[in-house]
Amino acid sequence: MTEPTLPPLETLRYEVRENVAIVTLNRPERMNTLGGTMKPDLARAILQYAREDPRVGAVLLTGAGDRAFCAGADIKERAGNQMRGTEYFFAQRATHDLFRNIETFEKPVIAAINGVALGGGLELALCCDIRIASDAARFGLPEVKLGVIPAAGGTQRLPRLIGAARAKELVFTSDLIDAGTALRYGIVTQVLPPQELMPAALALAQRIAGQPPLAVRFAKQAIDRGLQTDLDSGLEFERYAAAMIVDSDDRKEGMRAFVEKRKPVFTGR
Repeated sequence: MTEPTLPPLETLRYEVRENVAIVTLNRPERMNTLGGTMKPDLARAILQYAREDPRVGAVLLTGAGDRAFCAGADIKERAGNQMRGTEYFFAQRATHDLFRNIETFEKPVIAAINGVALGGGLELALCCDIRIASDAARFGLPEVKLGVIPAAGGTQRLPRLIGAARAKELVFTSDLIDAGTALRYGIVTQVLPPQELMPAALALAQRIAGQPPLAVRFAKQAIDRGLQTDLDSGLEFERYAAAMIVDSDDRKEGMRAFVEKRKPVFTGR
């Protein structure tokens, strides 16, 4: 099969390895900050390229180099920009929409955090389904010390993940935490030596991508919806999700393969 030729991305590297799309934030000289064309490039890479490629069952997001996953906003680009509050309110909607679209993307997104994840970089990582980190990584939302607040979802996603008190402490103090603390808080699920990070992240992404696509998609939706509502509403959505796939070809194949003691072949139908 001929590899499809995709238009190049200015600030990202995009490749498909077996069943995983690897998206690499590629501004290492600027700590992979979210400047230039990074945001529209992210939209194209994940919401277009990875979505439209039937080979892709999961996305692996990481940063170029060994210093930064993403250091957030490009302060040098923004320093000279003056914007009225009303203009900012409406302009920031585009970032909220992008990050929310990544968060709700139907294929799982795994973040391999290879260096600092600060400000918008941590907020981007929080949109991923699973985060694993190098033991050299550091995490923080330092916006308050610049006279602003985290405004790409940090004040909403971080408390939901680690609890209000810990989130407030990090936001109010602008402190950075190391990978071990991030693991203890539940921000990441694994901490590995730098040389082991990408192999482990890719193996995890490939394992997930090999699962039945419909089951993974509906399980993701059920978990995410349930976290935003009461238990009864969450259980109702769980029943809905289960009902949507109970007669799928993948379920039938999974059952047959189990009985026949062979590896199943899933089609996403």
